[in-house]
Amino acid sequence: MAIKKTSKEEILKNSIHLFKVNGYYNTSMANIADACGLIKGSIYHHFKSKDEIGIESLKYIHSYFINNIYSISYKDELTAKDKLKLFVKKVDEYFLNSEGGCLLGNLALETSLQNEVFAKEIRSYFLNWQNSLSNILENKYNKEEAILLSKKYVALTQGAIMMMNLYDKKEDYLRVGEEIISLFD
Repeated sequence: MAIKKTSKEEILKNSIHLFKVNGYYNTSMANIADACGLIKGSIYHHFKSKDEIGIESLKYIHSYFINNIYSISYKDELTAKDKLKLFVKKVDEYFLNSEGGCLLGNLALETSLQNEVFAKEIRSYFLNWQNSLSNILENKYNKEEAILLSKKYVALTQGAIMMMNLYDKKEDYLRVGEEIISLFD
């Protein structure tokens, strides 16, 4: 195999896809190298270990959500309902166009009991999701209700992602977003 130059981001994107589709423990460094068109040793120029790739993959997705989805809840120029609609739309766009489901949800099930570093990042991701959604809902509900509703929505979304992948049907997944938007009707 010819040696090819690649970026850290390209390695992360390929790793994320493999982790979501095959699972963390079923993805080897050789699999990652193959997906990137590299020899296995080339990966070590960017990352010390598969665990480092794993945590950086979690951080990469978390950062994407912070910048592109969670930030919506703090846009003062939008009404609360418009924030909620846009928030749901962006979450839907991500998961409807993402083979393998939710990396953080998948790895929460697969690794969080064995890897506290992963678990900490995953908890932070879900807490940020809940907090940003709760921030929107506090425009109509008291703080306690908003927190409970945000936890419910995140859990329903994660369950719906799993079921969407299991049955290859997006209708039930989309209903979760419709339900959360209806909280402002």
